[in-house]
Amino acid sequence: MLNQNQTPLLDALKTTATRPHAPFYTPGHKQGKGIPQPLADLFGTAVFGADLTELADLDHLFAPQGVIQKAQQLAAEAFGALQTWFLVNGSTCGVEAAILATCGTGDKIILPRNVHSSAIAGLILSGAIPIFLNPEYDPVLDIAHSITPTAVESALQQHPDAKAVLTVYPTYYGVCGDLSAIAHITHQHNIPLLVDEAHGAHFAFHPELPISALAAGADLTVQSIHKVLGAMTQASMLHIQGNRIDSDRISKALQLLQSTSPSYILLASLDAARQQMALHGKMLMSQTLQLAQEARTKISQIPRLSVLQTPVANQQGLVGSPGFVALDKTRLTVTVSKLGLTGFAADEILDDKFAVTAELPSQQHLTFIISLGNTAADIQQLVQGFTILAKEYGRTNVSIKNDICQNLPTKLDTNLYLSPREAFFAASETLPFAKTSDRICAEIVCPYPPGIPVLMPGELITKPVLDYLQQIQAMGGLIGGCSDTSLKTLKVVKSLTNFIKT
Repeated sequence: MLNQNQTPLLDALKTTATRPHAPFYTPGHKQGKGIPQPLADLFGTAVFGADLTELADLDHLFAPQGVIQKAQQLAAEAFGALQTWFLVNGSTCGVEAAILATCGTGDKIILPRNVHSSAIAGLILSGAIPIFLNPEYDPVLDIAHSITPTAVESALQQHPDAKAVLTVYPTYYGVCGDLSAIAHITHQHNIPLLVDEAHGAHFAFHPELPISALAAGADLTVQSIHKVLGAMTQASMLHIQGNRIDSDRISKALQLLQSTSPSYILLASLDAARQQMALHGKMLMSQTLQLAQEARTKISQIPRLSVLQTPVANQQGLVGSPGFVALDKTRLTVTVSKLGLTGFAADEILDDKFAVTAELPSQQHLTFIISLGNTAADIQQLVQGFTILAKEYGRTNVSIKNDICQNLPTKLDTNLYLSPREAFFAASETLPFAKTSDRICAEIVCPYPPGIPVLMPGELITKPVLDYLQQIQAMGGLIGGCSDTSLKTLKVVKSLTNFIKT
């Protein structure tokens, strides 16, 4: 057992930052002496003293042998991994590295259609061929859940040459599928299970939270420590266990994807966040769960509002469905459609009138992340905002119909005619948006958040998808990933020669 009270990287950074010396190395501001005054006015000067480069006492991220290595070992033990890598380029680079380390050009990988755009980037970088699975879908709530064990088993039988399975756990809504069963099936085929656990870094620290991906049997998991724990934005971790993944390939992939000038402030925040959770995680998560339960209880009592709830056991003792076996209780999804408001409209009102800002608005819902940084006052403000919203802004006897959906791609057949890599690098042309139907997409197009692509390079563009994108934009959603975010134009592949159909 390691001493989890230690913060080797944070301590080394503090010592180096406070040591008097004449700096003749990057960064150019020289510990804050040369920063622009507006930055000093906003942040103060202390933080810039710790904005250092890879000095001798601070170790090297790509070949750690000192304080970074010690900090990563402590993190591996705290999160239940065999080995851990610190990430300064977010979970995005971790997901990309996971695919690069397990798949090469032409290799098949099984993954859900509602993956984050980082997985699509991983396909482009690696040249892997995606075998997409539609996740389980709730047509009433208009929410996509997880892929099911049955779907994974069927895909592996049809594609026994697949090199890996990748899944999202939990979803943006906090929904968790049967990851233990998926891991068991994947391992029966002797391939690794990769997990995008960006929103589940807290799972290992409280028994009332869903089982962590590693405890469920995942071979690799990527966690955004900044999303739900105490690290700074962009600071994440990649963990592995077992022997199905070559750790050297992970290291090499991360060298391609991460900055050669990593921020030590981000790295130190990972060290500190790990210590915080290792020492006080259960207590902090108990407080967070209590706040979340208070919000859930009070908001569910407001007329015409409902909240996404944890599945309950049926008469056969089965909980939920194959795609929804558990819910992260710190994730709060409120359905507002019975107020006659879209989630986008409700989000704008709550933000402008009540200073309550959601994580994710969608057509029918608003999703909120309740974390260790929230307070009782935050919950009171949230509940009060919804109380007034329902009373003063809701429309009587009006309900938003489920005409379009935030998760439309989960209900469409995948029309992949080129591999994402081939389409990304193929000669392209830019056409008016309305004239791109039945052409092959040459770029990623996705509403954000949650960053789930509606179109990706290599897919056939269809009229329903075009209509959906325009409707989401008209309701206030943001479209990202593509060159023209106004959606007046789209990039398409010029030629269809040598296309594939998966």
